[in-house]
Amino acid sequence: MSIFLVFVAIAVLGAVAFTVMGWRPAGDLTARHEPASGTLTGLVEPTPSLPAVLLPADPEAADVGEIRFALALRGYRMDQVDEVLDALAAALADRDATIADLRRTRQDQS
Repeated sequence: MSIFLVFVAIAVLGAVAFTVMGWRPAGDLTARHEPASGTLTGLVEPTPSLPAVLLPADPEAADVGEIRFALALRGYRMDQVDEVLDALAAALADRDATIADLRRTRQDQS
């Protein structure tokens, strides 16, 4: 009898979830549920439970291992990943330019 009540409770919770979220057929993945007011509904962006750990102003090799991105609905937050990759690319380009200048200075002195 208790197993039957568990199944009934799961079915009721599932029905409530479908009603609240707006059910659509499995083949209709692009359709959006639109209420009478005309505003679109759907899943909201999740709030991260931990703050993101991004690169410091002058990154070093060890800093790359400490990077943590906040989770979004479908993985990591792309804006944070793009920001870190842009900063890392700029730091590497600056470091490469400094190395090239030092090599040029060394060759000029020889």
